[in-house]
Amino acid sequence: MIENLFTSTSIPVAEQVAHFAQARHQVLAGNLANIDTPGYRTRDLSVTQFQQRLKQAIVEQQQSPQPESESSRTHASSRPMEKVKEGIGTILHHDDSNVGVEHQVTEIAKNQMQHNLAMTIMGNQFRLLQAAISERA
Repeated sequence: MIENLFTSTSIPVAEQVAHFAQARHQVLAGNLANIDTPGYRTRDLSVTQFQQRLKQAIVEQQQSPQPESESSRTHASSRPMEKVKEGIGTILHHDDSNVGVEHQVTEIAKNQMQHNLAMTIMGNQFRLLQAAISERA
């Protein structure tokens, strides 16, 4: 029942966006740290592929909501949103453009804003749930 309470909100989507932003931040920070390393090729996580996987997971979750059962709790990878998180490592690619520091810093800033937005949405959703549970509006 509690599982259904959380999956019916935007919390799972915001959680996956936050996970992606965290993973991408690590990759971008590595690019910045190695910017002067001879022969280093910048890397990034594909935002487009992540968005496609997230969209697919949202559609799957809306089409077939799973009732809470022992098997769904033990097999987290069978849930659509968990598949998005598990697939983050497979969308890493090398950017052969090897752009400079300015581009990397810009991407880090954009990624930070995306992470902050996801955390704000999650915080708001949790406050709404808390108000509903405590019967205060």
